Amino acid sequence: MGEIQLPGALNGAAWSQVITNLDSNHRDLVRGWFSGLIPERLDRGILDVRAASSDQVSYLDQWCGPIFADAIREITGHLVAVHFHCNGNGHHTNGRRDIAPQPIPLTFEIEAVRLNPEYTFESFVTGPSNQLAHAACLAVSDAPGRSYNPLFIHGDVGLGKSHLLQAVCHAIHHGHQPAEILYLTGENFANHFIEAVERGALHNFRNRYRHVDVLVVDDIQFLAGHERTQEEFFHTFNTLYQEQKQIILASDAPPSEISTLEQRLISRFNWGLVTRIDKPCLETRMAIIKKKARIRCIDLPRDVVHLVASRVQSNTRELEGIITKLDLLSRQSDGKIDRTLALSALGDIPEQDRGKAAGPPAIVEAVSAHFGVKVSEIQSRRRTKSIALPRQVCMFLTRKLSSMSLEEIGGFFGGRDHSTVLHAIRHVEQFCGKDPAFKASVDHLLASMTPDG
Repeated sequence: MGEIQLPGALNGAAWSQVITNLDSNHRDLVRGWFSGLIPERLDRGILDVRAASSDQVSYLDQWCGPIFADAIREITGHLVAVHFHCNGNGHHTNGRRDIAPQPIPLTFEIEAVRLNPEYTFESFVTGPSNQLAHAACLAVSDAPGRSYNPLFIHGDVGLGKSHLLQAVCHAIHHGHQPAEILYLTGENFANHFIEAVERGALHNFRNRYRHVDVLVVDDIQFLAGHERTQEEFFHTFNTLYQEQKQIILASDAPPSEISTLEQRLISRFNWGLVTRIDKPCLETRMAIIKKKARIRCIDLPRDVVHLVASRVQSNTRELEGIITKLDLLSRQSDGKIDRTLALSALGDIPEQDRGKAAGPPAIVEAVSAHFGVKVSEIQSRRRTKSIALPRQVCMFLTRKLSSMSLEEIGGFFGGRDHSTVLHAIRHVEQFCGKDPAFKASVDHLLASMTPDG
């Protein structure tokens, strides 16, 4: 069969441009088998396009007629309607096209993501970085659909979003009132939607998603760029919200910062409570390490806990990985976990996830934890001895571990001048010479924040 000749020359090359245009503008609808579609003939403004099966014809008829027509118009400059058919039934009878047989809608199961039994509220460590998100999740688990709806949690990877979402599911599941919960990822939702469209099972899809009591979607940012999937989620959201069903969403960014997310979805995601999870402070990281180690029946010395928490700052999942590695290394040796073993386990931590020796904030966190004072007090104007000495140690360590000038150090610690910083450094040096225990503490802090250990 020869090439189709249309106004604007829709030949083989032009048809390839049509498919490319669709892939660029409607990627969520384009399928791999589109490359096998064959344009056959043009008759009275209708282009016959042959597909390989009736399932493909059903999908094309339901979703793709207008976008094919738009793409052809953009490539050729002419209006053309598109008729999809298979098995040679593309001829015309009495001026009307034969209708391709419609497949019988198939039912299929939508499987939720399996919950991790360890991701409960009891195993979650709270701190200043996640208190609001934790409190909101507790409130939602006590009164689904009434406290915060929708609840939107965002933060970087590995900070506990999935843990909190699954903790809510566990709490509601074990609550007094029965509830149907569907927990999955944004990618799962998109894949389920695509499968439902391809199999003619949209009714089953909508029945499954729009009749739950609690819908929990992790990584909702995956919907960005998928126009039809976003439209489907928009209607699903509206149905559940109007029926006061609980919706919980999580993302790596707040709604307004998710690229190519439709404005109407951004608006709805902001209807309830939007809360962020930040990176945990040193004290919280230490608490996480202790709890995770206790769950695994691993005994970690305090100096090891402090060392790991000081070095791994960006991702709590890395903390769990280090605990597992410590346990494995100890089993391969004498069973003892000490600082040397911890340094070996920390050797593979990516540079961006390590504590930076030259960072004053990390120094303040370490010193505040060691001396049992608040970070805010160290940077305050208070001059009591219990605060002044830790502050002087911070200045001493900052001078040792960074390239900051005396003036810059003084500015960081409450706007003090360079003479105050110089006095602090000399006082710490003198104190180290007089008190071996104090010197050991300073040496320990210095070693824990030195990259080479």
